[in-house]
Amino acid sequence: MQTALVIGGTGPTGPYVVNGLVDRGFQVSILHTGRHETSLIGPEVEHIHTDPFDAQRTANDLGGRNFDLAVVMYGRLRDLATLLQGRVGHFVSIGGVGVYQGFANPDDLFPIGMPVPLPYQSDLVGADEFFGKLRRIRETEEVVLAAHPEAIHLRYPQLYGPRQLLPREWPIVRRAIDRRPFLIVPDGGLTVKSQAWVENAAHATLLACDRPDPAVGKIYNVADQQLFSIRQIAEIIAEELGHEWELISLPYDVAPSTRPLLTSWSSSHRILDIGPTIRDLGYSDVVQPDIAWRLAARWLVDNPIERGGDVERRLDDPFEYASEDRQYEIWQRCHRELSAVEWTEQPGYSSAYVGRQPNPARG
Repeated sequence: MQTALVIGGTGPTGPYVVNGLVDRGFQVSILHTGRHETSLIGPEVEHIHTDPFDAQRTANDLGGRNFDLAVVMYGRLRDLATLLQGRVGHFVSIGGVGVYQGFANPDDLFPIGMPVPLPYQSDLVGADEFFGKLRRIRETEEVVLAAHPEAIHLRYPQLYGPRQLLPREWPIVRRAIDRRPFLIVPDGGLTVKSQAWVENAAHATLLACDRPDPAVGKIYNVADQQLFSIRQIAEIIAEELGHEWELISLPYDVAPSTRPLLTSWSSSHRILDIGPTIRDLGYSDVVQPDIAWRLAARWLVDNPIERGGDVERRLDDPFEYASEDRQYEIWQRCHRELSAVEWTEQPGYSSAYVGRQPNPARG
């Protein structure tokens, strides 16, 4: 029986990966701290409790063991890649998508914002990257492929779905639960960013574990194939929770309540090219995102976040409804005043295609 080591394995995507490997016939061991045990993983899986952020302790607790497959989903990846050099048959690792130049600061690009979609071969952050964490992500990718030239590395985007430590969809879900009559969205709520339902991200990881020949030694972006704007997500969630609200568009720079929805100081799109992931790994969504967003909302209803607790504080959303109501009143007044402006000639929408005009001389 082939052996697999999963470092992490108990987070949002972990049990899907662990159980997928068990179904593939692997004898699976998971290496993690032991702080987040889950009943989603069966008793046939071995647990190695250690600190994946401490390379020496991890080395001691692993001893001299080798594995046919290693999936590194947690811990200090660059140290773990070096530690496992020569000790695994196939190495799969998980990192972040912030490695692309401009991903953290798209408004610094010219023209402003990232291309849509962002081409797979786009420039990565350089040594002068202001955000050191993003520079280290790129450097870690280099360490992984230097230690494991035939590895497959995956860049996870923001995930959504059950058991997130920081569920980014909660600001919308809580307002729907609280039956807010309106939701303020930034710049029309039209921002689209690559995200992945937890089971879809795990599916991409399992495909990498299968080691398709075209993917060996390469890096791939992970995301749902179908993406929704903030406005569309808000509509889906409200409908799933039996709620109706008015979606109010305000400019992002005057709508502080929309910051947690964007998780950025820019409303620019962040749409990744996953064409190589589809082509080389054979990826496709196992759960359609329109269904996945409903499942994510329903899970949070059944497992609500503590009001005013640590998670809400880390989401940086005060849910200050009185201030939102005040902005709504101002918006209504401005909307009335703007709509009252009279035009000597009403601007039209024009037409991209008008066809051949008839010749009056020919009747």
